[in-house]
Amino acid sequence: FAHAAVTASDYHLSTERYARGGIGQAGVKYSPFHAWIDEWSMKGPDLNSLKLKANGPSFYYEMELKARGPLIFHGNNGYSLKSPTGQASYYYSQPFYQIEGVINLPDGPVEVSGEAWFDREWSSQLLSNDQTGWDWFSLSFDSGAKLMGFRLRDDSGESFSAATWIEADGRSESFGPGEFLAEPISISQIADREIPTHWRVKLQKKSVDVEVVALN
Repeated sequence: FAHAAVTASDYHLSTERYARGGIGQAGVKYSPFHAWIDEWSMKGPDLNSLKLKANGPSFYYEMELKARGPLIFHGNNGYSLKSPTGQASYYYSQPFYQIEGVINLPDGPVEVSGEAWFDREWSSQLLSNDQTGWDWFSLSFDSGAKLMGFRLRDDSGESFSAATWIEADGRSESFGPGEFLAEPISISQIADREIPTHWRVKLQKKSVDVEVVALN
């Protein structure tokens, strides 16, 4: 299954697909890399150079991505703890993509370029029975440095957190439970649910203390 979306300051467009691989409708090949579902695809010789395309009822995009830095392995060489009782995943990112392409919208095509972030995470475990939510952040700074951080909330209101600091040259450093903090500042009512849309994010050892506000 897959989903695709386009978000702007005043709207959000999204769609999703479900398909089976046995009849060729969806699948993944490692080399050369190709992941597809119907006419959506992510394709290239490898993860360093990809072409991405997807569409919905009111949008279509086709992008090219070029990696300008190394893959980043989170936690202990890619083994990312998710709870004090040992739940974990394998997790890596490519946060150094340069991206360019065209987004076709109801008002016409828009040429875009900038930075992109790719995540790959998988596990054979569920979260702990008392874990109720997952808040995840990826931040890019003017210096070229980047920060990935998350917290998993439990029934008591406590959270388990971890983070990775990524230098502009690709060097990275992992931070364990409690070192990354994400504190909700304000809550929005969305579809009868209370969703934090304004946060204070801190990683003291890297002098990070910033506010993060939802675009819409």
